[in-house]
Amino acid sequence: MCLAGNVLRMRALLVVNPAATTTSARTRDVLIHALASEMKLEVVTTEYRGHARDLGRRAADSDDMELVVALGGDGTVNEVVNGLLHGGPDPDRLPRLAVVPGGSTNVFARALGLPNDAVEATGAILDALSNRSERTVGLGLAAGTPGTDDESVPARWFTFCAGLGFDAGVVGRVEQQRERGKRSTHALYVRQVVRQFLDEPHRRRGMITLDRPGEKPVKDLVLSIVCNTAPYSYLGNRPLYASPGASFDTALDVLGLSKLSTPAVARYATQLLNSTPDRGPHGRHAVSLHDLTDFTLQSKVPLPFQMDGDHLGLRTSVTFTGVRRALRVIV
Repeated sequence: MCLAGNVLRMRALLVVNPAATTTSARTRDVLIHALASEMKLEVVTTEYRGHARDLGRRAADSDDMELVVALGGDGTVNEVVNGLLHGGPDPDRLPRLAVVPGGSTNVFARALGLPNDAVEATGAILDALSNRSERTVGLGLAAGTPGTDDESVPARWFTFCAGLGFDAGVVGRVEQQRERGKRSTHALYVRQVVRQFLDEPHRRRGMITLDRPGEKPVKDLVLSIVCNTAPYSYLGNRPLYASPGASFDTALDVLGLSKLSTPAVARYATQLLNSTPDRGPHGRHAVSLHDLTDFTLQSKVPLPFQMDGDHLGLRTSVTFTGVRRALRVIV
């Protein structure tokens, strides 16, 4: 499947999350009009959790859909990607993906170099389509580990990060607060980090082991962040580099911490806030691994698990695969 010579002939699906936190109904109408003026656009507003995944799947199975545009936050993008890749990665056959950021953080869109403003991003996407500008990105795949209690957990793709342990616990706490009506602000995240630290029962000796083929296990991790790109998140406009070497062009990177005492937390939090594309958290209790294709995170006890900022419950074992060249995106 290829871009038509004239963008106006292109058939595209726009998946709109009406609950996107940073776009108003009026703004969404303006964006829809701008996109519809340049292509044959079908617009669908999501109505339930998983709806964007179903729409992505329908687009993947279509014979003539060339582009899927996700208007929403990272959760919407994750669902669309999982729908598009339901039959496995096939960049030459599947529709391209374009992302209009509408969430509170928009890590995937920003990591691609798109503006964090929805109107500006739409303009950038239209320019990219006109110039036939795209790239093929790698993605992460996580699944339950065979022979464990989690082996029946279905495989799921992620675009920028996943985590087992401390950081996933923070994500879960934030989701609980949002369900109670709290706004998703960066101050909310900081408060939940503090509360997770105070309640963390395993912060002095971790429960997580990382296993890689042909390598010694990395044991006793309290925190494990799996990165598919850098930065892995943002605090306002400040990029946070957990694994500076992570890239859409390689497999997966991992940052692991084996101790979260009060001094260690203060040190690593400061390093993360001051991280750069050249240097992330480091030290005696930090483990950084680059470009891993296959590995497993196993825990002695069930721990929180998150993917792309979506809390997915408790897990004891997750197997990860880094898949290069999984999907084409408009940039």
